[in-house]
Amino acid sequence: MVYFSQDSTAKHWAALKIPEYKYEVLIRESHLDTFGHVNNAAYSQLFEEARWEIVTANGYGVKEVQQKKRGPVLLEANLKFLKEIKLREKIVIRTRLHPFVGKVGKTQQEMLKEDGTVGCEANFTVGFFDLSTRKLIEPPPDWLKAIGYGK
Repeated sequence: MVYFSQDSTAKHWAALKIPEYKYEVLIRESHLDTFGHVNNAAYSQLFEEARWEIVTANGYGVKEVQQKKRGPVLLEANLKFLKEIKLREKIVIRTRLHPFVGKVGKTQQEMLKEDGTVGCEANFTVGFFDLSTRKLIEPPPDWLKAIGYGK
């Protein structure tokens, strides 16, 4: 489930007009490594899952990417692992999709543990890619709407 946050942090981001979304996940066995906590690659996968839930719910999912032959592409990723996340823990992924400046945008995500502490922080640089020309392009209005900017 994806929804806008109503906590005090969200008020700060709302004042900046940066939408904030939350996505709930139950950590399952397939997310774990041999140490019994979430595998580093699974963090990236869960963050991506949360981003796709947002844009799909807002009308620009994989189907639209394939039909229009243009969509988001990850240009840079930085993950900071802060607290262990373990099996069957319910987490919330908080996502802030910043507006694009030209062809590039920023995304901030956090995995919040059940007690509210941040288990992982992630910052991504994203572009909007034209699959026909194989080049970055400025995001169209339907993409901007999907990330919370536009009508």
